[in-house]
Amino acid sequence: MAECTQTDFGFPSCKSRKITVDFSGGNITSNGGVLLLKQADEKLGLTRAAARTIPDTRRQASVSHTLEQMFRQRVYAIGCGEEDLNDHDELRHDIALQTAVGCDRPLASPSTLCRFENVAQRQAAVDMNALLVDRFIASHAVPPREIILDFDATDDAVHGNQDGRFFHGYYDHYCFLPLYVFCGSHLLCAYLRPSKIDGAKHAWAILALLCKRIRQSWPDVKIIFRGDSGFCRWKMLRWCESHGVDYIVGIGGNARLKQFASALIEQSEAAYEQTGEKQRLFGEFKYAAATWDRKRRVIVKAEHTNMGANTRFILTSLEGGGQTLYDEVYCARGDMENRIKEQQLDLYADRTSCHNWWPNQLRLMLSSFAYVLYDHIRRTALQNTRLAHATSATIRNKLIRIGAVIIRNTRRIRFHLSTSYPRRELFALVAARLQ
Repeated sequence: MAECTQTDFGFPSCKSRKITVDFSGGNITSNGGVLLLKQADEKLGLTRAAARTIPDTRRQASVSHTLEQMFRQRVYAIGCGEEDLNDHDELRHDIALQTAVGCDRPLASPSTLCRFENVAQRQAAVDMNALLVDRFIASHAVPPREIILDFDATDDAVHGNQDGRFFHGYYDHYCFLPLYVFCGSHLLCAYLRPSKIDGAKHAWAILALLCKRIRQSWPDVKIIFRGDSGFCRWKMLRWCESHGVDYIVGIGGNARLKQFASALIEQSEAAYEQTGEKQRLFGEFKYAAATWDRKRRVIVKAEHTNMGANTRFILTSLEGGGQTLYDEVYCARGDMENRIKEQQLDLYADRTSCHNWWPNQLRLMLSSFAYVLYDHIRRTALQNTRLAHATSATIRNKLIRIGAVIIRNTRRIRFHLSTSYPRRELFALVAARLQ
């Protein structure tokens, strides 16, 4: 790209005053709130612990940037909305990011960061996901009585001829198929997978590892496994039953299930034709497919609207009324889908454009760490504020992406935020709560 040699720009005048624009303002940043991410990170010790998961085999006498600094550089930059390595050609000179990382000189270049990402291997991915679980457990001062583990998969479009590139018929493109596990807003696992597999592949093993780790700290906690019909695998449910784990999962409708529910479906349709109003009826029965070891409880929702019949089935080991379990427990899993969208759309979890496999898993984890920082800010520093339920993008736009003049000398670094910044009180509150 050709270099710009123009030094100033003219714009239409304002009240007879000439307007000129140039790039001589000095050290000004658009990431004045990045220090909030640093505060959250210091509170959690996240990037410090993550840096220990990757062995540093470099010749230390020649090292300019530590692994911890590069972790912070990438995670904070993603948090600021700068998702690509190429962004760091200029971003490495941003004094706000340097200060947050803990440096007073240019940060790592894109080529250095690329080498850093390509060091990652399988064990680092395992250790970083374990770190997410440890931080989740540490966030509770008192062990909870009950937790729900939400499992879901999503598509992650590939960017070329990459390792693990396969076509997925349902999503109708070449993609990866990462598996996410959440407990409420807490992220417990972000696991990259190729898309040629069953959507429930490895979910059983991950569930077993999570339950084992959680019960080491909370032996009496009630664990509920929740997922859509893609995770309805009878051997996995049998494991839950034998290990004291409850479950509530969707089950795809088939002719036999609809036959069991036929009377309820017909009743719902008749009521709609009589009243012209939407009908929702609930029932239940015991069901076992031909290959299952035994029958299990199925709840049916027979709904009829002007669009026709909308019948749904869920399989559960939980006690309680069918409508309550469906509306208040199963349907609540929809919030997890919002969290996945937040990671992919707001924090660039789909920027898995490396050729090799494990660097892409690392990029997924970098996005995950940025999510953990934002979730910590949301849960602990934004309680009872108008941003208490805001997405990461909203928090970033209102609290992180702030213009600031920075003055750095041998004694101090001063961030001069705009006097007319409209959320001064909120910024001060968040900074105080993160202390």
